Amino acid sequence: MKGINKLQSKWGVGPIQFWLIILTFALGGSLSGRLTSYLLKLVFLEKNWAFWVVYPLFLTIIWPFSVIFVSFLTGQFSFFKGYLSRMGAKLLGKAGPIHIALFASGAGSNARKIIEYFENSDRIKVSLLVCNVPGAGVLEIAKEKGIPTLLINKTEFERNGYVQSLRNADIHFIVLAGFLWKLPAVLVKAFEKGTGNVKGIINIHPALLPNYGGKGMYGAKVHEAVIAAGEKQSGITIHWVNEHYDEGAIIFQANCSIEAGDTPERLAQKIHALEHAHFAPTIEKLLK
Repeated sequence: MKGINKLQSKWGVGPIQFWLIILTFALGGSLSGRLTSYLLKLVFLEKNWAFWVVYPLFLTIIWPFSVIFVSFLTGQFSFFKGYLSRMGAKLLGKAGPIHIALFASGAGSNARKIIEYFENSDRIKVSLLVCNVPGAGVLEIAKEKGIPTLLINKTEFERNGYVQSLRNADIHFIVLAGFLWKLPAVLVKAFEKGTGNVKGIINIHPALLPNYGGKGMYGAKVHEAVIAAGEKQSGITIHWVNEHYDEGAIIFQANCSIEAGDTPERLAQKIHALEHAHFAPTIEKLLK
């Protein structure tokens, strides 16, 4: 049972889909074995030593096609398309680009800076924009840049974290760039650093954590609290994401001074300048 739970977590699927995937593996394997035997009987009159030498080679070639065919019948084509793509890359020793998914809820100024920073990179690629707000400005940025988008709803997000959709897109790394929902445990666990070929999940917070973080502390609310407390400095914190708001290990911080007469709006401008200057380069350093 532990092995089953581990596989479900690794693949990011529920119990029903898990058994459909197992069924696809089984039927695909059986079909490839039968097809291989049938084809080789047309060449060899008997199962001699040559038959058994050639058999594994033919089976290896036919198996992916058999599994893909069966996956159409079981409704698991998307899963197996991504699975076979990753397996093929490993077998061929290809080091493809690291695929990033950006999660954003608003206008997307940070998302734009990150997308443009990696536009000409052959090592790191922004491959998906995930958004929870229909009509958000960041969706227009993704459209302009030709980046696929995934619009999510809260019920489904809390239930399965859209892990399978991210797997199908071959996402290795998640960047929260102004995303206002708390990530469900299933997503955090599936993309935990060091799990398979994934690199983790990071977030940027517009204050110097551990201060001015936690539930409800986002956007203008953070700057208003900092100004109201009479702080002389604020800044940004880039940190790993865990199952709690703003409590993951800190990766990088940069600060700015708060002058007399600074308003929350003025402080927000300073913070945005820090975000735009440091977020993308920090991502690059992490992924190198």
